[in-house]
Amino acid sequence: MRGKICALALGLLLAAGGCGPSTDGDNETAAVPAAAPVTLQIHSATGQRHSFTVELAVDDLSQQRGLMGRTTLPDDHGMLFPFPVPHTASFWMKDTPLALDLLFIRPDGTIAAILPGQPNDLHPLSAGEPVSAVLEIRQGRARALGLTAGDRVRWGDCTGTPAPAGNAWRPDRFCPEGFD
Repeated sequence: MRGKICALALGLLLAAGGCGPSTDGDNETAAVPAAAPVTLQIHSATGQRHSFTVELAVDDLSQQRGLMGRTTLPDDHGMLFPFPVPHTASFWMKDTPLALDLLFIRPDGTIAAILPGQPNDLHPLSAGEPVSAVLEIRQGRARALGLTAGDRVRWGDCTGTPAPAGNAWRPDRFCPEGFD
């Protein structure tokens, strides 16, 4: 019951505005505490590896706010919206003055789509398929780094630390098989 109440509250907050996700499923991100920034890695099809320091948007407030009001974003930084259950997510850019690349990440860790988010645009952006996360980085970075759909993504400590018991979801760690 608490999860449904939290999901309803999240839906109402997102409907009220903000740079962040809107979802078509029962998303229980409200029950997950905010986490410290983590390192996210992208392995491109060309064999290159790229690292970003990402803020995690996992609670109601951070998902509603997203990157609203920010005027700068370093090349190697971003914001990640991880979801405990894959779903078809859509994002808008309300009150977000930055142009962003939005990378929609599938449950297997591959990038489903890279879409351009225009400043203050209210049109929803979606990959049109279930994703486990969406990464926002400064617009143009994906192209500059040669990132494309199909490239592989992971974040958090994926080396030397055993997976959580029962494959429990953790917003600060996403380690799909076959990454290396």
